[in-house]
Amino acid sequence: MLAAKPAHRQAVFSEVLHRMQPSKPKPISANSVNDDLAAQRRRMQTVIRRLRRAYPDARCSLNYRTPLELLVATILSAQCTDERVNLVTRELFQKYRTAADYARADLETLQEDIRSTGFYRNKAKALQGMGQRLVERFGGEVPRTMEDLLTLPGVARKTANVVLGNAFGQAPGVVVDTHVTRLARRLGFSAAPTPEKIERDLMAIVPRQHYVMLPHWFIFHGRAVCRARNPQCQSCILADLCPSAGQV
Repeated sequence: MLAAKPAHRQAVFSEVLHRMQPSKPKPISANSVNDDLAAQRRRMQTVIRRLRRAYPDARCSLNYRTPLELLVATILSAQCTDERVNLVTRELFQKYRTAADYARADLETLQEDIRSTGFYRNKAKALQGMGQRLVERFGGEVPRTMEDLLTLPGVARKTANVVLGNAFGQAPGVVVDTHVTRLARRLGFSAAPTPEKIERDLMAIVPRQHYVMLPHWFIFHGRAVCRARNPQCQSCILADLCPSAGQV
C-alpha cells in the first residue's frame, strides 16, 4: 500500500484536528428567551387554575377590619404564625384603635401586649414609630402607595404588598413569604436568593389580576400539601407540573 504524501498527511491531520475542536456555542437569541418565558407563563396559568379550584376560600389569614389593623397584624406576623397573631390582636385592637394610640403608647406596656409574637421589643418600637409617622405625615391614616408605606418604621415591601393588596385592592407586586418562596423554587419558577428577586420573577409570569390572590393560593397549598418537611407529593395536584416532585 502506498504511503500518503507528506502534504496529504498534513491536510488529513489538520482536518481531524479541526473536527476535534469544540464548536462555539450558539448565542442565545431573544426569541429563545421569550419562548422559555412563554412556556413558564403557560405553566403558571395551569398552576393558577388548579389552585383556584382547590382553594376557593383562600384569603388573608390575618384577622382585621381596617387598613391600620392589617398593617399592625402584618408587622406582628414577622417570624410568627398568623394564628398566634390573631390571638394577640383580639385584645390589642380593642386597646389600640387609632394610629395616635400606638404613637403615644407606653413602650414597655406595648411590649408586654405583644410579647408572645416574638421579637416583641423591635416590634413594639416599630409600632410606636409607625403610629407617630402616620400621625405626623398622613393625618393618622394608612397611606395607599408603596412609596409612602415604605417610609413607615417596620414596613418593608412584603408588608406594603399585603396592605395594598388586601386592604386597598391594589396590586403593585406579589407578596413573597416563606411559603411563596418554597413553592416558587420547587415549581421551578424562580431560583433567586432574595424575596425581591423572587417577586420580580413571579411578576414576569403571573397575570397582574392574580398578583393579590397567588400568594394566598401558594400559602394554602404550602400549609396543606407542599410543606417544608415531608411534602405530600403523592397527593399533590401540581405533581405533574413540578420538577421537584418526589425529590424533596
